[in-house]
Amino acid sequence: MPRLFAPLLALSLLLLASGAQASYITRTLNKPVPGGVAVVDLGPSAQTPSARFDGKPVLVVKEQDNWLAIVGIPLTQKPGTTSLSQGGRTLPFTVGHKKYPEQHITLKNKRQVNPNPADLKRIDRELAEQVKAYRSFSPNLPSNLVLDKPVNGPLSSKFGVRRFFNGEERNPHAGLDFAVPAGTPIKTPANGKVILVGDYFFNGRTVFVDHGQGFISMFCHMSKIDVQVGQQLRRGDVVGRVGSTGRATGPHMHWNVSLNDARVDPAIFIGAFQR
Repeated sequence: MPRLFAPLLALSLLLLASGAQASYITRTLNKPVPGGVAVVDLGPSAQTPSARFDGKPVLVVKEQDNWLAIVGIPLTQKPGTTSLSQGGRTLPFTVGHKKYPEQHITLKNKRQVNPNPADLKRIDRELAEQVKAYRSFSPNLPSNLVLDKPVNGPLSSKFGVRRFFNGEERNPHAGLDFAVPAGTPIKTPANGKVILVGDYFFNGRTVFVDHGQGFISMFCHMSKIDVQVGQQLRRGDVVGRVGSTGRATGPHMHWNVSLNDARVDPAIFIGAFQR
């Protein structure tokens, strides 16, 4: 090997090694597709920077000497170049393509496909409560970004699936479903504060846990709720029990994860994401 290239190769390998060490969060969480997560490098700063995407504040964490924005990308986001705003700067990043499969479900209760006028009033009221919870942004940092599974069991329905109820298309599946028996304890995957509990038309018995800076878990279709609003939880605490309340065909655990009011694939945070 020529003398000129040997030290350059050694330097390149050193930079690659240090870069890999410094980019654990990026390597783990950066899945920039609709319904995914973009990790955007904000660079070094003596003070904690703030950043926004689509006008909403995003989670910012420090990794070694750099600050990183952990951005939730909505399922409705078009692939291509978009940007994050931070301290007067515009930081572009690219959203890739991802094709989600279809799921066809038959429901005996026709009102859960085409609700009547009274149901629609209830649904609108409940939706407003849940949207407000999803838009919560507390200042504390999450205890962990790599999350525990709320239950141990196989996945029965993936995130982002286009769903057809009795042949009619409805909203895509906004979480992960785990096939576990009724009564199975559901554990919070990180520290957090309970910000909403309810018994909703579609979701059944539901709990929202705020992990910090717009990083939120939602559990629904529960048979029993074991927490109350305002309660502080430690990672692994039980929030309730698996059930089949609301629009469900049988017992299972449904888990949503939200970042900056965008529902994203929980599989990213448990090392189970698939392209």
